[in-house]
Amino acid sequence: MDPHISSHVHADAARRTKEGDDVFVVDVDVEAADGSPAKPAEAVRPSGGTDDDNGAVDYMARAQWLRAAVLGANDGLVSVASLMIGVSAVNENRKTMLVSGLAGLVAGACSMAIGEFVSVYTQYDIEVSQIKQEHKEKKDLLPSPTRAALASALAFAVGALVPLLAGGFVSQPLARFCAVCAATTVGLAGFGASGGYLGGASMARSGFRVLVGGWLAMAVTYGVLWMFVKVFRIHVSSSG
Repeated sequence: MDPHISSHVHADAARRTKEGDDVFVVDVDVEAADGSPAKPAEAVRPSGGTDDDNGAVDYMARAQWLRAAVLGANDGLVSVASLMIGVSAVNENRKTMLVSGLAGLVAGACSMAIGEFVSVYTQYDIEVSQIKQEHKEKKDLLPSPTRAALASALAFAVGALVPLLAGGFVSQPLARFCAVCAATTVGLAGFGASGGYLGGASMARSGFRVLVGGWLAMAVTYGVLWMFVKVFRIHVSSSG
């Protein structure tokens, strides 16, 4: 092909690429100007390609249920552990701590499910209204309220079971307290690291952030209840 014609072809391809058109450049040169075989031109990838074409993970699609699951697991673990530790500050009875933890598990799971469903359904309605207003086709990435509610409730229950099973059946008060704290520490670090891994973030940073937040919540809960009992001189029976 004549060099001048070839330059015009490539210039036109570059112009069309800037304008957003899908361009494929196919070099049909049989030989160069000096008579030597011409090198084939590199194929130009059409615009609009995604990382999915190369097998990359679609983290945005995963975020729909991952946020609800991570939030539910951490909330269940921290809430029930804080509740059990707080109760131990005023009552060392094993049955009292077990019942309080079980009540926290059931109530928290139901609360998380309802909260996620209402919250995500509101987001869903907003996005659907925006799509209709812009006269666009319905997208596949619309949030699923049911999936978010189920993921949150199930994750909350799983997280709550960690401290409940670790300390709910230990008779000695100090050993029970230590068991709940140890199991909660491992659970917080594990859930945080898992969330970072599934979300493509740093596992160490995510685990450390969740661990510090959980320990702070437990310390505040224990301290508030301990101070409440001391200030108001409330006596809670440990019999039974």
